[in-house]
Amino acid sequence: MVIGFWRSWALVVGMMVGSGIFTLPAVLAPYGSYSFVAWLVTAIGALCLVFSLCHLATRNPKAGGPYAYVQEAFGKYPAMIVAWGYWISVVIAVAAIAISFSGYLGVFFPAILSSQFISTSVSLAVVWAFTYVSLRGVEEASIVQLVTTILKILPLLFIGLAGLMVGDVTSVPALNPHNESLPIMISGILLLIMWSYIGIESATIPADETINPKQTIPRALIFGTLTATVVYVISLAGVMALLSLDDLSASTAPFADAAFSLFGTTGAIVIGIGALISIGGALNACVFLTGVVPNVGAKDHLFPKFLAHQSKNGTGARAIILSSSIASIAILINSNKGLLQTFELMILISTFSVLIAYLGAALASIKLQFKDQKHGIKINFFTLIIAILASLFSASAIFGAWTLYQ
Repeated sequence: MVIGFWRSWALVVGMMVGSGIFTLPAVLAPYGSYSFVAWLVTAIGALCLVFSLCHLATRNPKAGGPYAYVQEAFGKYPAMIVAWGYWISVVIAVAAIAISFSGYLGVFFPAILSSQFISTSVSLAVVWAFTYVSLRGVEEASIVQLVTTILKILPLLFIGLAGLMVGDVTSVPALNPHNESLPIMISGILLLIMWSYIGIESATIPADETINPKQTIPRALIFGTLTATVVYVISLAGVMALLSLDDLSASTAPFADAAFSLFGTTGAIVIGIGALISIGGALNACVFLTGVVPNVGAKDHLFPKFLAHQSKNGTGARAIILSSSIASIAILINSNKGLLQTFELMILISTFSVLIAYLGAALASIKLQFKDQKHGIKINFFTLIIAILASLFSASAIFGAWTLYQ
């Protein structure tokens, strides 16, 4: 076991604070200040999911996270749906994050943004660079995760606070580009924002590599989610206070553009470097998890048997290579689209898939509480209500996915 609290925390924060916050200001710009309403709803729902996962991890920490809990509660076939859905989500996330990496690298090398061939090549290269890191072993991947997580938080907070001091966030208008009812619109935005909360469960996945998992995992889940939420709110508000919504909508690197407006070229370069570190950390976490989920799932007979093989470094090498290959194919298939359009498509697919896992875990928490009651364990009213709210939130977000695809 090599993953302690801080590495577990870094896995949660590093998975969450990645490409999402660096690209979402552009994606959310068409909705203006309604984005903050949707963000509040998402944060509350995400915390309900976190507390449900804390209950499950404290009760019986199992490698595999959400699918392992669903398997205990509902059996093999529901667990298979959750496991495959979660794996697909993380694989597509690898592709989306690599594309975002290309967008921010364009701050330094503009040719990347002007050439689809170059941007695609960069995306593929970065996928396989972090694939190599994960193939080196769990300890190496977790060290990289901790370092990149620490390095990414400070510049985000700095730009956010500077933007709030210099700009005026109260002037951001509330926009409804598709003239939908407010609940439907918020539900649709929620799915886009939920991309930034993918990763709240990540500390539960490598439970067999975690030191004292019954204490470490819940602490990492709660502290990691709160850390990411604070960073999100401050940084997003700061960027929206600085840049016009029209400029944000057209930006492939909104934080770099915000830094440029404050500090000129030097600021854009510093934030560009910070963004690359942040996005790289998220990509490292995703690639790592694409190996853990199929590897553990194959041992539970939910994935093909050959994926259960581990290398001498203790990694699911076959699962990692297969996952990175599929992510590379996804990048190539969508290479004819622009960076922002491709990124938005990827996050919708990835978020929709992971929401199935979140809904399954929340329902598993409810089912297992009643199961434990039959063995003399009293139901905690707070835990039960939180699990119900987490289930409703996940179902609402899935509905939001349906509205966006119409």
